[in-house]
Amino acid sequence: MTEERRRFQRITFDADCEVETEACSWPVNLIDISFRGALTSTIITPMLKVGDNADLVLKLSDDITIRMPVILRHQMGEYLGFEAQSMDIDSVSHLRRLVELNLGNEDLLERELEHLSAKE
Repeated sequence: MTEERRRFQRITFDADCEVETEACSWPVNLIDISFRGALTSTIITPMLKVGDNADLVLKLSDDITIRMPVILRHQMGEYLGFEAQSMDIDSVSHLRRLVELNLGNEDLLERELEHLSAKE
């Protein structure tokens, strides 16, 4: 397990999610998410290669969307592992709230935010 994986808790979360590129978009199943990335699965053959850029879009409600620019870092069968890139302030705020609610511990959240800012 890498140091990053130990520092950033992955949150298991179910939301409508899709991957978007300039050329196309397709639905994916969100398995887990963190400040540093996400793991998804898909039954559709992705139009991405490892190293390609895309946007991972999570629709939390009609009014709330997290748009996470990502790089595909690994693919194993139906599983796609994405590394998060810089997000807009609204998406970061929504992701922070999502992580906060699922961690249930403000100290853990603050530790993760410290690790995130140290990594940048």
